[in-house]
Amino acid sequence: MDQQKLETQIAQFPVCEYAFLLPQEIPFLEEVRYICRTECPQYARSWSCPPAVGTVEECRARCMEYTGGFLFTTVAEVRDLADLAETLATRMEHEEITREIRDLFRRECAETLVLSTESCAVCEQCAYPDAPCRHPERMFPCIESYGILVTKLAENCGICFMNEGNVVTWFSLILYR
Repeated sequence: MDQQKLETQIAQFPVCEYAFLLPQEIPFLEEVRYICRTECPQYARSWSCPPAVGTVEECRARCMEYTGGFLFTTVAEVRDLADLAETLATRMEHEEITREIRDLFRRECAETLVLSTESCAVCEQCAYPDAPCRHPERMFPCIESYGILVTKLAENCGICFMNEGNVVTWFSLILYR
């Protein structure tokens, strides 16, 4: 993989911050999954969320099959952070950027695994659990669904996520080999 070439290409996107990392540096915690199970309305309703993604240990093992990782953020400004609909509306631009950056990595690497924001929103109604995912090439599992403590990973990578004002920070993690 030509990291310098990738960084030059990534500079063309509105990426706020990024870091290359090793999969062994990713903090996995069962407690993150507890939050999914007890607080997220998408739990057991999407192929991008638990239990469909597997146990935290299965997710960790899947991530450890890769040789490197690329964590990045984009930001969006909203009028009111408490307005969930407005905040979530900014997510689709981040997901499109994630797809395009994934494609850059696919040209340089044999295989990628992309984890991104929230639960997948490609389909109005997910086929889970009755049928396979309709768009596996577009669906990215949620970072937290894998049991990854994103705030700790960001801190470890020197990435800021606490912005002032009404700024939303979106994260994606691309694992590659």
